[in-house]
Amino acid sequence: MKKPHILIISQHFYPESFRINDIAREWVRRGYRVSVLTGIPNYPGGRFFPGYGFSKRRKENWQGVEIRRIPVIPRGHSTIGMVFDTFSFAASGFFWNLTTKQEADLVFSFETSPMNQVLVGCRYAKKHRVPHILYAQDLWPENVITVTGLKNRFIISRIDAMVDRIYRGCDRILVTSPSFAEAVKNRRVPVPAEKISYWPQYAEEFYRPMEREEAEAELKQAAAEGAGAALLQLIQDTAFRITFTGNIGYAQGLEILPQAAKFLKDTKTDTDRPVRFVIVGDGRNRQGFLAEIQKLGVEEWFHMIPRQPAERIPAILACSDAAFLSFADSPLWEKTIPAKLQSYMACGLPVLAAAGGETARIIKEADCGLCCSTGDARALAERIREMTEMTQESRTRLGANSRAYCTVHFDKQKLMDEMEGWIAG
Repeated sequence: MKKPHILIISQHFYPESFRINDIAREWVRRGYRVSVLTGIPNYPGGRFFPGYGFSKRRKENWQGVEIRRIPVIPRGHSTIGMVFDTFSFAASGFFWNLTTKQEADLVFSFETSPMNQVLVGCRYAKKHRVPHILYAQDLWPENVITVTGLKNRFIISRIDAMVDRIYRGCDRILVTSPSFAEAVKNRRVPVPAEKISYWPQYAEEFYRPMEREEAEAELKQAAAEGAGAALLQLIQDTAFRITFTGNIGYAQGLEILPQAAKFLKDTKTDTDRPVRFVIVGDGRNRQGFLAEIQKLGVEEWFHMIPRQPAERIPAILACSDAAFLSFADSPLWEKTIPAKLQSYMACGLPVLAAAGGETARIIKEADCGLCCSTGDARALAERIREMTEMTQESRTRLGANSRAYCTVHFDKQKLMDEMEGWIAG
């Protein structure tokens, strides 16, 4: 039986680093024809990637995936730039829908904020009378209210109406946590429960435990090829290394780390093991984060590494003692299971977290690390000290628990098999 032709609608796609890249590649491996409608890549740096532009590489084939790029205004580094970027994709998608001869049997919308990008998929599915699956990474309007502080009731009501329209225009809505599923089901305009499914994010196969010797060799090679001396400094560091990887934005609440470092510094004893926070990545709040580190006088506690290819993260984690994640203080983030949690667990690392809700639940269920309340820097410092005082055997056990839980609950092949059932329909 011939498998359907899947059209993915996603504002972000390769060479931008999002998990939809791997989903598309896996569908090709399983025998599907896959087309993608996306924007010109500019995330997270805010400028078009080298070799891409309004007249460059608007069509390409990547590992069997047919990619078509529609014009967007690059996001830059300002809030207004982000607004223009996101609305330009929706506007370009509207005109693309009027003229396209693209044929497909099913639409799969991968929703990163903002949600208006999904309207492109809704219009295509309605016009061509094909099924539409939405994979929602964020809740709206909750996300925009939390991130921007928006309080204008008229604007919020218009966003709510748009979200209602999108949910009505989808045949199945996949969400990344059980709490998201409840929130969608219990909206002011309820969404039928049978239409909603919890489909957690998985970690790609390259996220795996690595032997220290193998990891060091990879990082040395990367440094020799121009990736920077920061990778060599990580290898040589003898402190207890707690690593964060990913976007340095406002939602991550990373200011808790310099605050915890200040508490550890002020209460340091002769028997305390030195601690280093390894921060790998970039984002809109990087400068604010660095300013907080400087203000509190804890520069020596931090090691900054520029954004790295996702495939290099397992080697960096293998040269670390624990992995870290946190959120800003908001009820919304308690409903979230961040993708980096699966990546950390797949690499078999103990997890330190300043988070509640779904993240805290998973860490407790898996018995894979230590967690404190969101924003509680003193409690985080105490958890850090507790982990540094553990025996290596205890930390190894936590890492093994991470990997075991990930294998059971976030296995890629099992989840993709489940997805095939929905596609078949």
